[in-house]
Amino acid sequence: MSMGNLQKMAMQMQQDMARAQRELETATVEGTAGGGVVKAVVSGKREIMSLTIDPSAVDPEDVEMLQDLVLSAVNEGLKAAQALEEQKMGAITAGLRVPGLF
Repeated sequence: MSMGNLQKMAMQMQQDMARAQRELETATVEGTAGGGVVKAVVSGKREIMSLTIDPSAVDPEDVEMLQDLVLSAVNEGLKAAQALEEQKMGAITAGLRVPGLF
């Protein structure tokens, strides 16, 4: 493989990665808990966009359960966002783990 071809491949990968990053900025995923009574919407950049709690999940006598549901929904959403990022970037890098890439 010539140096010119290698440079073209690197430029194409850089363009593809920039496109994937733009897609991740607008993508959202969802994490739920308690059969959907708590829902967290997370951006592709792993930021919590919204948190919805069904009133039926609010029990003043059991605040700990609600806290657990919120944590579970948020963590599920964050894991889904990470999986989406790995999927998009993995398609570009053909599964190679490049240090500092993600």
